[in-house]
Order: sequence, then structure tokens, then C-alpha cells
Amino acid sequence: MPNEKPRKAPARKAAVQPPDEGHRSVCPVACALDLFGDKWTLLVIRDLMSGKMFFKDFLSSPEKISTNILADRLARLVENGLAERFPTPDVAGRDAYRLTAKGQSLRSVLAALKAWGLAHIQGTEAQMQPAS
Repeated sequence: MPNEKPRKAPARKAAVQPPDEGHRSVCPVACALDLFGDKWTLLVIRDLMSGKMFFKDFLSSPEKISTNILADRLARLVENGLAERFPTPDVAGRDAYRLTAKGQSLRSVLAALKAWGLAHIQGTEAQMQPAS
């Protein structure tokens, strides 16, 4: 019909960008779990927050992490900017680890997990204290 106005195509939603390499999706929960959602990484972060710095110190934690898993988790924390490796001033050739500001920002996440565990898992107790 000549007097009819042409119909506009429905507006398209902006396409969601594909996830960055190494991420399953753009979901922030999934991306955070990609960084520290395995069974060991948050325990290593907990130990860093409680003042552990040296490889052998992490091995003394009650969960008994194996050396190859510990080395991998520390390397991933450094690679993702959550921790840094630095030479110790007292012993040449000996490196230590510490959390970066990005890693320290997980303090409230660990505090929430600790509180939840204490409230909902019978027999748990908080034995480690964060370093000041």
C-alpha cells in the first residue's frame, strides 16, 4: 500500500563482548572463581593474610598442601596481581610473598567465609588470626 509507513526493524541489543581469554563468561562471580575458586587458592591467601611469607611456612598449614600445588597457586596469584614475590633482605637468593592491594581487598571475602563457616559448620573454630 502506497500510504503505509515503512516499518522499522526492532532495535537490537548491544552484543555482549566475548569473555577475555581465560574466562568462561563475563559473569563477575564466574571470573572471580576462575582466579581463586579452587580448593587451595583462598587458603594460600588466608595464610598470606596471617603473615606467612615463605614457601616452607605455607607447607606448615594444617591442610597439608603439596609442594607442586603450592608453587602453582603462588605463581597464579603473582600472575594475576593478587600477590607479589620479592627478595628478602636478610637472606640472598631467598624470595618471599606478600599480598598486593588487590589481594588485600579479599580480606572482607575471607572474613565473610569465616563467619559463615563458624555459624553454619559445627566443630569449626578460627585458629589463625590476620596479621596487622
